[in-house]
Amino acid sequence: MPVIGDRPELNLKTIVYATDFSLCSQNAGLYAARFASCFSATLLVTHAFVLSQAASEVEINQVLVSQQRKDLNSLLSTKAALLATDSIEAIATLLEGDPKDVIPALADSNAPTIIVLGTHGGGRLERGIIGSVAEKILRSSQWPTLTVGPQVKPVSSQTFPFARILFATDFTVAAAKAAIYAVTFAEVFGAKIDVLNVIQDDGIEHPDRLSNLQNRYFSALDGLVPQQAKEFCDSRTYVAVGRAHDQILEHIRERSIDLLVLGIRKTSHLSMEMRTSGAFRIIADAACPVLTIRS
Repeated sequence: MPVIGDRPELNLKTIVYATDFSLCSQNAGLYAARFASCFSATLLVTHAFVLSQAASEVEINQVLVSQQRKDLNSLLSTKAALLATDSIEAIATLLEGDPKDVIPALADSNAPTIIVLGTHGGGRLERGIIGSVAEKILRSSQWPTLTVGPQVKPVSSQTFPFARILFATDFTVAAAKAAIYAVTFAEVFGAKIDVLNVIQDDGIEHPDRLSNLQNRYFSALDGLVPQQAKEFCDSRTYVAVGRAHDQILEHIRERSIDLLVLGIRKTSHLSMEMRTSGAFRIIADAACPVLTIRS
């Protein structure tokens, strides 16, 4: 089983908040502002776009500015102004290009950072055909990404700072890396940690062996959180049987989880490789924000 390594550096320089000006993005912006305030980080309020044919013709000689660019700059500046406070510097940053390329690049150039974005989830057909912009960013960014789905309530003093964090693990290297962030965030926010492993139904060859299997996983889960961390995060371990999606969402509801932490890798059952991946379905359906960490 992978072992938890060194803690990540959370002396964040920036929070990159990517918006498409939707209602879900508005809620994500509130979370981004809270993060910026908590970590004394600069808030980069960004939107990525592609010039329309008409706008390209206007800007062909780089002398005139198209109305499309003017309108987006105005919207973004207004958004940044609404999120700025005496303690938060919010900078409007309009990016031209594919969001999955230019937003991670912005994060790279302003490291260390966390990307914050919202998603409406989209229907199965929409995700299957064109995918989700949010999901594409998740798959292409190396930085921890906080995604706020459509089921997440507006941020408030009850939902932030986070009081209870759920770390869902499948005992992979990606999960071990995510565990570091779960423990570190618990310390930063004074939160408690639930550690959950979901045994898939088809992973049990003989039902009478379930008890032994659960005991083995309980022991492994208990060892994931360092002893010194248990003193402040009051970690509790859980083993459930069924579909990961269903069991994780049920745990979030029953335990009033404020933040879900997931490690993602290409071959995991929480994979981000496919547009309709298990991890993104969890993000779209979860009643709390989801922090994803790539291996």
